[in-house]
Amino acid sequence: MKNPKNRKEDHLELAFQSRTDPPGRDPRFHYEPLLQAHPIGGLPPIRFLGKALRVPMWVSGMTGGTPMAGIINRNLAMACNEFGMGMGLGSCRTLLEDDSRFDDFDTRDIIGADLPLWANLGIAQVEELVEKKQVEKAVALVSKLRADGLVIHVNPMQEWFQPEGDVLHTAPLDTIRSFMEQCSLPLMVKEVGQGMGPESLRELLRLPLQAIEFAAYGGTNFARVELLRNDRTVQVYHEPLSLVGATAEEMVDHVNDIVSGEDNHCKEVIISGGITHFLDGYYLIRKSALPAIYGMASELLRHAMDDYERLRDFIHAQVRGLEMAYTYLTLKE
Repeated sequence: MKNPKNRKEDHLELAFQSRTDPPGRDPRFHYEPLLQAHPIGGLPPIRFLGKALRVPMWVSGMTGGTPMAGIINRNLAMACNEFGMGMGLGSCRTLLEDDSRFDDFDTRDIIGADLPLWANLGIAQVEELVEKKQVEKAVALVSKLRADGLVIHVNPMQEWFQPEGDVLHTAPLDTIRSFMEQCSLPLMVKEVGQGMGPESLRELLRLPLQAIEFAAYGGTNFARVELLRNDRTVQVYHEPLSLVGATAEEMVDHVNDIVSGEDNHCKEVIISGGITHFLDGYYLIRKSALPAIYGMASELLRHAMDDYERLRDFIHAQVRGLEMAYTYLTLKE
């Protein structure tokens, strides 16, 4: 720790480096410095997905079925337990037929019973289960993981670009409806980096889903990941398709417009896609007309691949930033 006696000397040395220019100002907020004392005691608890969170953050499903997945998932689950976050697992497809990597996903004892933990399957796998009338496999998967429900990731663009991708024979919305008719699992639906337009959101909001996760354009784009794995000719000719989508803020606006004029069954959203720090998350959840938390994927993954302390330090900084944002920042109209 620096000597307090040197503080004024630090001020002199850093004053010129600390000048701010108007173009660098974040224009989304009013800063209100007079109305609150410094935050002490953390953020107010949030009720989301039927459970109490201590911070409005969600670990978005990222990885599964790889040698690193176990380390990453355990680090993320430890962080959820320590900070009071919810977690979506990466794709659990491998567990439908083979339990050899089950330990990589088995994180309930780490995260604890009181926080949300959700399993994850792709729409192609759900379509196959519906067609073969084997949805009980998904029910068994969720039960085995002691998860609270199932996330269905809808990824037609990713599957299209993936060299070994699955072909969807049914519209994802019809598959989801059929799946819901065959079982009563709590469900969430998400994209994988391209987000969704207003009509897709409108249809999902009409379903009795627990939540919708955006996975909007601006973060990791899995269609683009698969495109880069593809033949060079495919990359050159089809790249424009990987550059379409909806940003998280656009999706918030879409949802706000939809719920202002309709009574919808789905009442919660996880805002994710391109959120790299707490101010983006704070802005979007405060802007949302529906109860919302924000999700992060690649930023957490980057820190979760090493020792736990690096991940812990990153999340601690995010939480402290959120505390200050809730205390001193309001959104401009």
